[in-house]
Amino acid sequence: MPDRPKRMMVFSGTSNPELAEDVARNLGVELGNIKIRQFANGEIYVRFLESVRGAHVFLVQSFTHPVNDTLMELLIMVDAAKRASAETITAVIPHFGYARQDKKSAAREPITAKLVADLLTTAGVDRVITMDLHQGQIQGFFDQPVNHLTALPILADYFESLKLENCCVVSPDVGRAKACLKFAEMLGCSLAIMHKGRPEHNVAEITHVIGEVEGRVCIIADDMIDTAGSVTEGAKALTKAGATGVYVTATHGIFSPPAYERIESSPVVEVVVTNTVPVPVERRHGKIHVLSVAPLIAAAVDNVFNDESVSELFDPDFQL
Repeated sequence: MPDRPKRMMVFSGTSNPELAEDVARNLGVELGNIKIRQFANGEIYVRFLESVRGAHVFLVQSFTHPVNDTLMELLIMVDAAKRASAETITAVIPHFGYARQDKKSAAREPITAKLVADLLTTAGVDRVITMDLHQGQIQGFFDQPVNHLTALPILADYFESLKLENCCVVSPDVGRAKACLKFAEMLGCSLAIMHKGRPEHNVAEITHVIGEVEGRVCIIADDMIDTAGSVTEGAKALTKAGATGVYVTATHGIFSPPAYERIESSPVVEVVVTNTVPVPVERRHGKIHVLSVAPLIAAAVDNVFNDESVSELFDPDFQL
């Protein structure tokens, strides 16, 4: 019997269909037909409406609000694909939820990033494609291959287009300093670091700014913006320290209340995020600017499907 050609199938969960459609468009394929419904009690029902037998299945699903529902939905999609005899199942998770709890910072705490990795493994995932994890070591929580993409080149291209002069990249805390140094090198500018304390969840206090920010245009670069407390307090601290303008950028714009109100009332000039998490159309104006990561994700999916290198996507000379 002759070998059948490899078959790629891309399906979208309900968390970010706009991004999934854009990824499929960049791949030159149609999104697969899938039925996702909820029973009256909130249980999730999934059924693939076309055969996935022998196919290499890519499931696009960010963990967005409500996070528990979107996580469970992905697990059920994976289970359905496995039971329908898919050849391989790749979870494409642009925003990996529960990643902030990646270690025990105090006694009797969970490590939820590891728990989610175990859940995906048990469900039957063969590979994960994700972007800008809260900490890179989360890749080690999986026994399967993890392709960890970064939006830094996309964000750097945008800020280069603004032609900002005398700029400085600012890390919101010490833990983000390494990624911010890489971002600063891409932009050819200096680095500063803020020291941040957290008296409680989603509450931030900026106590020190390390580095020269006076007279500079500052770009606070983080992996995510949730309630925007950290970045808006950081913008105030930088303005007080003499910054001539403050921009904020992050891969994941979660924007939980009261994020939008905080941003609008802050001294921030512009907040630049990607579409790993959907931003409502009515909010994509004023200070909020959204960039698409669909071409990068599509390139990663295509390379995985064709057994080619994904690392070339991080080459500065690589053109999407």
